[in-house]
Amino acid sequence: MVEKTKAKTGKKKVTAKKQAKTPIDVNRRREWRFDLPLPAEIEGQLPQGKQFREKTVLENISSTGAYFTLDSSLVVGSKVSLAIELPPELTEGQKIKLCLDGVTVRLEKKGAKGRKQGVAVRFKDYRFQVED
Repeated sequence: MVEKTKAKTGKKKVTAKKQAKTPIDVNRRREWRFDLPLPAEIEGQLPQGKQFREKTVLENISSTGAYFTLDSSLVVGSKVSLAIELPPELTEGQKIKLCLDGVTVRLEKKGAKGRKQGVAVRFKDYRFQVED
C-alpha cells in the first residue's frame, strides 16, 4: 500500500507502508490443484490445421483443469482432448480412462525440461471409458 503525505513545502511525498506478511500462501484458484503425475495422451489440432497426438505426464490436475508439457506448439484457445489412464488401485483393477475435452487457457515456454511449452487447459466436458 502506498500512502501519500504532504511535507511542509506543500509537495506530496510518497512513502511505502509495510503490509503484514502472513506465513500462509494464498491460492487464487477456485479449485485445489493436485500434483498427480498421471500418464495422459493429448490430441487436438495445431494452428496450421494439422492434427496431433502426443503422450505426456500431467504435472497437476483439478476438477476444472490440468497442466502438462508438450512438444507440439499450441496457441491459447486450442481445443484439445485428454485421455488419462486411471491407476488400477483406484478402479478395482479395471482399465478405465478419464476422457476430457478442454481449451488451452495459458501457455508457458519451457526450456530446461526439454519440452517446447507448458500447457494449462480448462475442462469443458468429461466421460469415463471402460476398456475390456
